[in-house]
Amino acid sequence: MAAPDIQTGFAPINGARIYYEVAGEGQPFVMIHAGVADRRQWNNEFAHFARRCRVVRYDQRGFGLSEPVEGEYRHLSDLVALLDTLGVDEPAVLMGCSMGGGLAMDFALTYPARTKALIMVDSGPGGLDLDVPMSPLFDEAEVAYEAGDLDRTAELEVQIWFDGRDRTPDQVDPAMRQLAYDMNRIALSHEAKELGEQRPNMDTPAWERLGELTVSVLVIVGTHDEPYSLAAADYMVKHIPSARKVVIDDAAHLPNLDHSAVFRQIVTSFLNALDG
Repeated sequence: MAAPDIQTGFAPINGARIYYEVAGEGQPFVMIHAGVADRRQWNNEFAHFARRCRVVRYDQRGFGLSEPVEGEYRHLSDLVALLDTLGVDEPAVLMGCSMGGGLAMDFALTYPARTKALIMVDSGPGGLDLDVPMSPLFDEAEVAYEAGDLDRTAELEVQIWFDGRDRTPDQVDPAMRQLAYDMNRIALSHEAKELGEQRPNMDTPAWERLGELTVSVLVIVGTHDEPYSLAAADYMVKHIPSARKVVIDDAAHLPNLDHSAVFRQIVTSFLNALDG
């Protein structure tokens, strides 16, 4: 099948200009990137799933082409306003990675009638505090950021999130690693502008409300991700009756960039089950 036409634009939302891309028809499918990425995280999935769904991807405020601006904001309010602007009225499948997964879950809890299913990729519910070890590279990255060395910060964070635990840069796809670096480097440059004040999406954090989720939840996690992500995946499966987990070997925090074909097949099987 030929690739569907892509609609692009900037939506004026809550004082910001949010960049978005839409393609395809049918079941709404919203893809929300990680906090170390932007919409391009879904390059391997966007056109593919637009052949069966109406796919929406966008740069959250302060990422990619969506510049940060002064003032308080909530990522959930931005997402809702964007979907309203695009006329996404039917219940949507929301797929989010890391921070994007937390946002997707917040949406599902706040707007259950607008949610058909959740795909949580190396993510967890908002507010979940787990006693797990952290990579020492986090401290190095913080020192580099405070020193204004954003290139070094981006490299260290790529080692944490893309290379992952027990893998070296020469063991991963170099093109995908470069994309991960480039996306995060832009996010860091936006963060350094120190514009805007992010507010919590909900008064009660998601981890306290997991029992309210009744939609199907697919949890995907990479074996080389940080211990927190692995533990959060198990926590969701334990506390959300409708959740099931799939593990992708030889992948870290952005598993769809590690093994795009495997990732697409996992998501396709989930969508097929929803249709069935």
